[in-house]
Amino acid sequence: MRKASVARNTKETEIQVEIDLDGTGTYDVSTGIGFLDHMLEQLSRHSLMDLTVRAKGDLHIDFHHTTEDSGYAVGEAFSQALGDRKGIVRYGNAVIPMDETLTRVALDCSNRPYLVWKVDFPTPKLGDMDTELFKEWFQAFAQSAGITLHVENVYGENSHHIVESCYKGLARSLKMAIDIDPRQANAVPSTKGVLGGSL
Repeated sequence: MRKASVARNTKETEIQVEIDLDGTGTYDVSTGIGFLDHMLEQLSRHSLMDLTVRAKGDLHIDFHHTTEDSGYAVGEAFSQALGDRKGIVRYGNAVIPMDETLTRVALDCSNRPYLVWKVDFPTPKLGDMDTELFKEWFQAFAQSAGITLHVENVYGENSHHIVESCYKGLARSLKMAIDIDPRQANAVPSTKGVLGGSL
């Protein structure tokens, strides 16, 4: 049962997350930021992880804290649900087209957090949301999920398409990486016998 629940409470945000890695892509998301909700719904639907997110944050200041902290909370729940990472495929990748946009995502559920973010947006905002905040979400998620994550927008003209292709690429890559390999169902996919630390 690869499930977890996480509560993250600070002076800036209160966030509750529930995740089921072996779900059907069912989601129930409310962060107070409509576009972020839409992206987390895409993450759930295309990874087939069930995801519930409830967030209250200091949106009267800006969207930064809620965006970043939701990334930390979803990543922490993901890592807890993954447990010791035995049996997983470990690596995942996806190339996602969305109209004029193409984005590549590759990741390693290595328990070594790292983000490479090669994404530029043609506009500074999507609605009321600063596009620079999406890097903050991916950084926070990679850190607390314990994954090495590379995201590269190869080309694109529409900021909405660019960021949505990033989340869909993450979703499809995670789906691949956390699948159980029946040939090594009881083994950690590393010559060290444990994931994390040095290579």
